[in-house]
Amino acid sequence: MSQNEAPKPKVQKHNMKLMLVRYGRMGGMGWFEHHEANIPKLNTHVVIKTERGLELGQVVGAHNYRAGQFKSSPEQVESYFCNRTKDYPLGEGGTFVRFATHEDLREQEHLEKSAVGEAKCAQKYADEQALKMKIIEAEHLFGGERIIFYFTSEGRVDFRDLVKQLAREYQTRIELRQIGSRDEARMISDYETCGQQCCCSRYLKILEPVNMRMAKLQKATLDPSKISGHCGRLKCCLRYEDQTYMELKDNLPKRNTMIQTPNGPGKVVDMHILTQLVVVQDELGDRKAWPVDELCPVGEKLPSPKDMPEPDGDLQDEAITAELEDLAQTEQEMVSASEAKSGKNRRRSQRPKKDGSRNQQGSSNPKQGQSGEKSGENKNHRGSRNRRRRSKNKNRNTNNQQNGNNQNKPRPSDGNQSQ
Repeated sequence: MSQNEAPKPKVQKHNMKLMLVRYGRMGGMGWFEHHEANIPKLNTHVVIKTERGLELGQVVGAHNYRAGQFKSSPEQVESYFCNRTKDYPLGEGGTFVRFATHEDLREQEHLEKSAVGEAKCAQKYADEQALKMKIIEAEHLFGGERIIFYFTSEGRVDFRDLVKQLAREYQTRIELRQIGSRDEARMISDYETCGQQCCCSRYLKILEPVNMRMAKLQKATLDPSKISGHCGRLKCCLRYEDQTYMELKDNLPKRNTMIQTPNGPGKVVDMHILTQLVVVQDELGDRKAWPVDELCPVGEKLPSPKDMPEPDGDLQDEAITAELEDLAQTEQEMVSASEAKSGKNRRRSQRPKKDGSRNQQGSSNPKQGQSGEKSGENKNHRGSRNRRRRSKNKNRNTNNQQNGNNQNKPRPSDGNQSQ
């Protein structure tokens, strides 16, 4: 390097470790910077600092950390949620404070219990002011900086006086947030008709729209009471298989179209999407279900078995040969195991027998004879001990009888003694 060239500054690597944490009553998530070497694998609660205040959160993906660093990048996590909608769960994040202790967890439980009373008090004040709103829940932050009340209402509500009254009551910052019916179900719902916990409260973060077309395509019952969830709207699970149903439906011909079958032309009157069967009505009015592979548009040639690709014979032979070899190997292992077992039994029967009470009865195990001798000695010892006990009890009874006889004899009177 020449003297005129200035030395290049060293680029300092920013070893920033990120932690993905879920916090808040609505289940928001965010990235939090920390300097911990390891993240526990169990359900880990942490104390974090967000824009709302000091909160208690839970680490997301505890098994997805290596040396304290989340394996997936923030870009990969964002791509998982596809697009930024109003239900986008990733927030701004904040700062990691510490791992939660037992005292922190007990304090959080105390705040959750007190939040129930706070929600009832807020509803009482709202009724006194004749406000058309329903208080769903209250969230008391861990640091006590604010209390957030979630409510539902059909329209806009002027709750400024209610906020002032609640602020005087609890001496902290009050925030009222209006939510919809789906968010209400996410907060208070428990289990659905399928027996599982509601998707919105369990893991579903982005609530995409669901329409009646999805229910009709899947041939679900159109009874609103059976296809509606706790929120009163169509169940979110109707959307899970909608794409698969759409792809399978594209393989089937449309209704009321003419189609060529092996029995002649006919009209499509019905279809089964999952089984890929098409119900065709012929000219005589008879109906029959055909696989979609055996049908073609009118005017085209039906696919014959000769036109279909035949399986490779060499591959079949190799597969059959490998299966036969596996069966032969398994049979050989079973034979060798049975021979080893029979040889072991033969050697055991050839062992010399020892004297013993059980060996005399036909037992082939010498240990059983020894145990028989020991058991016989124990029995003799117990018998002699019982005999000694009986003799002692007999002597004690005889002594008691003699003492009783002596007491029953009449004592001489004082006059007789003087004589």
